[in-house]
Amino acid sequence: MSGTWINFIFDIVICLFLLSGAFFLVSGSIGILRFPDVYTRLHAATKSSTLGVAGIMIGAFLFLYVENGIVSGKLLLGIFFVLLTAPVSGHMISRAAYRAGVPLWEKSVQDDYAEALEKEKKHQAQDS
Repeated sequence: MSGTWINFIFDIVICLFLLSGAFFLVSGSIGILRFPDVYTRLHAATKSSTLGVAGIMIGAFLFLYVENGIVSGKLLLGIFFVLLTAPVSGHMISRAAYRAGVPLWEKSVQDDYAEALEKEKKHQAQDS
């Protein structure tokens, strides 16, 4: 009798991970369509892909472990690499876009990266 309750609880947890992952992916897709500039769109894309894909992969990992007793190393590595690479790639793409001169949204109120670039240019000028 207690085994059925434990399986029921695991099924609920698996469903929560899968649904939260799907929610983040759908909300990120809406953000990509609705946000005004490349930087906010990249933010929506990287946050949603990181949380969405990781949630779905954790749900799949738990499903395989609970139902079949299989510990999938491939899913664990996939979760690790998505959590590691998606935010870094989004950061690097937005940094390259900024350096290429892609403008911020006209209603943006703060540009911290401009100050950092000025300091970097001054430091490079002093070194040469």
